Amino acid sequence: MPRYSDEFKEQVVRKMMPPNAQSVAQVHRETGISEPTLYAWRNRFRAEGQVVPADPSNPESWSGENKLAVVIETAALNEQELAEYCRRKGLYPEQIRRWREAAAGGNDDTQRLSPTERREMQADRKRLRRLEKELRRKDKALAEAAALLVLQKKAQAIWGDDGDD
Repeated sequence: MPRYSDEFKEQVVRKMMPPNAQSVAQVHRETGISEPTLYAWRNRFRAEGQVVPADPSNPESWSGENKLAVVIETAALNEQELAEYCRRKGLYPEQIRRWREAAAGGNDDTQRLSPTERREMQADRKRLRRLEKELRRKDKALAEAAALLVLQKKAQAIWGDDGDD
């Protein structure tokens, strides 16, 4: 089993990062390194905080974790450095701004429920609990009726059908 240097691994993983954005299968065909090994390397680089998206052709489909990593990496950059970063990674500054706003909006307390919305939600919860309780009751009644039918059929099979009762 061949051993690869960390520099070589990084070079191969960079092929999977924007702007090159090659798929694992493409890198496999190009280098001859097995796909499971490439996936393991890519996951290791992700765990180290480097952005290696699963679908480099469409950054909007990246996971929230990858988008957050980009936002964190670019937080201290000025416009010129941000533009250079975006060219290197195959992104647009507008995307990063949108992701930053979405991350900030996720912790925004202004999105609380109004009192009427809260009352509606509580009423919906009560209604749901009541319906679930009724459903459980009806399930039990149905099971009991099915059991009685089975017993009746067994009794008829054993003693026969008496119409004299």
